[in-house]
Amino acid sequence: MRWIWIDKFIEFESGKRAVSVKNVTLAEEHLHDHFPGFPIMPECLMIEAMAQTAGILVGEANKFQEKVILAKIKKAVFFRYVRPGDSLRLEADIESMAPEAASTCGKILCGEKLIAEIDLMFSHIDQNLGGKSFPEENFVFTDMFKSLLQGPAFSETD
Repeated sequence: MRWIWIDKFIEFESGKRAVSVKNVTLAEEHLHDHFPGFPIMPECLMIEAMAQTAGILVGEANKFQEKVILAKIKKAVFFRYVRPGDSLRLEADIESMAPEAASTCGKILCGEKLIAEIDLMFSHIDQNLGGKSFPEENFVFTDMFKSLLQGPAFSETD
């Protein structure tokens, strides 16, 4: 089972920038245990939401021909708690792109408040320098992930 940690994209500039939204609700089971009486969204799940936002941006830049995986968390700094009822805006920008990897920088906001700064590195695993082979099918960018690329952030010409 895959968990999708973003709800939709609201901006998308191919090869450059993506902005997604994550609405945090008490319907999410993990919030009932983290922490009882004071539920907050775990920071590791905010990193995953940013990895999904930035990873889709990186994958789309090459028309999803590469299998893109998170290789490294370069920076993850958190400034505030995220609680049920909060709506998060995840902003990701591509810093650099090479045949074998990409680097992104991002921030998470709730309204005007800065929640986190998260910079990530991704590997294009079919272009890896170690000579490893992977399955032909793109197990990273499934139809479920691609379905996020529908809606107001995408015009008919994209």
